Amino acid sequence: METVAFAAADAAEWRALVAKSLKGKSFETLSTRAADGFVYGPLYPRKADAEPLARAGSRPWTVFQRLDDPDAERAGGQAREDLAGGASGLALAFAGSLAGRGFGLAPEAEAVRRALDGVRLEMIALRIEPCRDIGGAAEAIEALAGARGQGIETLAVDLCRDPFAVAAFDGRLAGDAAAMRRQAADFARAVRERGFRGRIVEADGRIYHDAGATAGQELGAVLAVAVEHLRGLEAAGLSLAEAAGAIGFTLPVDQTEFEQIAKLRALRLLWARVLEACGEAAPPPARIHAETSWRMMAAKDPHTNILRATVAAFAAGAGGADSLSVLPYTAPLGLADPAARRLARNTQLILQEETGLSRLVDPAAGSGAIEALTDLTAEVAWGEFQKIEADGGIAASLASGALQGRIADARAAARHKLDEGEAGIVGANLYPPDAERVHALIEAEPTVAAVATTGGIACEPLAPCRLSEAVETAR
Repeated sequence: METVAFAAADAAEWRALVAKSLKGKSFETLSTRAADGFVYGPLYPRKADAEPLARAGSRPWTVFQRLDDPDAERAGGQAREDLAGGASGLALAFAGSLAGRGFGLAPEAEAVRRALDGVRLEMIALRIEPCRDIGGAAEAIEALAGARGQGIETLAVDLCRDPFAVAAFDGRLAGDAAAMRRQAADFARAVRERGFRGRIVEADGRIYHDAGATAGQELGAVLAVAVEHLRGLEAAGLSLAEAAGAIGFTLPVDQTEFEQIAKLRALRLLWARVLEACGEAAPPPARIHAETSWRMMAAKDPHTNILRATVAAFAAGAGGADSLSVLPYTAPLGLADPAARRLARNTQLILQEETGLSRLVDPAAGSGAIEALTDLTAEVAWGEFQKIEADGGIAASLASGALQGRIADARAAARHKLDEGEAGIVGANLYPPDAERVHALIEAEPTVAAVATTGGIACEPLAPCRLSEAVETAR
């Protein structure tokens, strides 16, 4: 068979063709302004000397499925079905937490035991999503493992303790920065002594993202949280390397594909910079768990969420996520049924098994556009991190409302774009359906948890939102 080579072309020829197609419009009209304010263009040369950014986990990424059904028996059935269908991890989301999204398991040992009944814990990864009582959930898993004759040190359990994300969600800090650091040190020391070897604490970006933060604000916040964790863990007696290994990151990923790939890669650069500044000669890679964005989900014409989730999942894989959870497309309507959960899981499995995406350490390395976006995003994020540190750290910034104010400004700017028609959401203000279809859901009442108002420092909670809500209400 004769091989036909493409004719050589250079940037000048490409620009000439583009100028012709623009019919007099400026070439700059092809540039994009990110929510963080910087502008990036349509074409960049390949970055030939780029080094792939290392990941913390093995390939392929861990496919997480959420356990968020208030009925623990039913949640247990879902867990077994999810694992049989290809999931490799379970994320326990508790009632009253951000991760619960209005539902969630009861934060009680018995509910955890029933939800994990029949699950081969030694074969999977477990996440305890951030909530007020991480310790109670940890004790329940430890007791369950012990009853089966398994040592907790043999299991892959990430405790994901993030008191700052919890405080930003419910408006109550557990004390000042020094007090929270001491609590973190005590918790870390206790769980290490009991044999937990996974991630102890988490820097969770979902609360900031859901409230309307830009990518730079979100990364600046999680970096500030991680630095507080680092201080607390070192106070517990962990070495710098041990402390860094005990910290995990959770980032939401939305449908802005290239910007989200860059966001995950930027976090790796930023965390390495922090550890190097602390004296770590060979910084371990950041461990990043990704979850498709709640903020991008629409309740109107929710089938469009499948497209958004697919783009977001691809971006997470291309950005080097170590694990990923895809929200079911009906999540804005209520508790997802088995079919919606299966589709969320299979989105990941298809990406892993049919695209080869998970076989690469850093698929975006060397792409001129992604490398440039990564650097721009990291620069803005570092600036936000410095602002938070100037506020006195993440606890002080939340207590004063400084961080909330900056995020509120970004949220208002995003909604202004929607109001002015400068931004579109398919199914909401672009191509809305004439009539809604009926979508299958599990019948379950949303859980409402009371938020304690004493015993802590009050701060303004960051209310999660979906940017499509204003459009849907108007319709």
